[in-house]
Amino acid sequence: MADDSDLWETHSGWWQDGFTDGADPEYEEQILPLAAELLAGHDRVLDVGTGEGQVARLAVAGGAELVVGVDPTANQVVEAARRAGGPLYARSGAAELPFADGVFDAVVACLVFEHIEAVDRAISEVARVLRPGGRFAFFLNHPLLQTPGSGWIDDQVLDPPEQYWRIGPYLIEDSSIEEVEKDVFIPFIHRPLSRYVNALADAGLTLRKMLEPAPPPGFLARAAEYAEAASIPRLLVLVTEKDRV
Repeated sequence: MADDSDLWETHSGWWQDGFTDGADPEYEEQILPLAAELLAGHDRVLDVGTGEGQVARLAVAGGAELVVGVDPTANQVVEAARRAGGPLYARSGAAELPFADGVFDAVVACLVFEHIEAVDRAISEVARVLRPGGRFAFFLNHPLLQTPGSGWIDDQVLDPPEQYWRIGPYLIEDSSIEEVEKDVFIPFIHRPLSRYVNALADAGLTLRKMLEPAPPPGFLARAAEYAEAASIPRLLVLVTEKDRV
């Protein structure tokens, strides 16, 4: 099987077709509106793991003066530039950002760090390029409730039968390659929430707000067979601020 970087190049179309331009209800109804709200009022924005640029374009539409998107995948950067919309783009991983210290007012990463091996270095780089008082809007698949092995259980042994959400081995860091649909393989890294929070603290990024929104209506409509789906958050957003000293 190809290495991780080759997998992202090979399957970039899966992301572009399935998660942009209104194709995915979680992005359209939840992630993008939250990103717009958290980036509002910030003039210089960096989108880490920009993909084809939908969050970067959103920041431009919201009034940011300078928006830069970075992604290590060539096919994503090329497509982002083709879709235009105002941002600048560069091919770069998160662990070595090609920018001077303190040049951005806000950094955003949407469902990116689950795919980054060098997590401590990447978070340190985010802190480095933020100005003091700058914001890091950090979107994650919920580390507790979206653990590998988690999922709905239809328990027919009980009388009456029950449905409940099974949580996988949360405390164990796990790196895997998942077949997200037929013949599409994507690398994922699970870490407990404390791993991220402690790395943020070590980098001088103070947690100001934590969001655990319920899945949006468009997603719930696809999961109508699970009556309790609205009580299981899929998304976690950590809103942090770079220390001023």
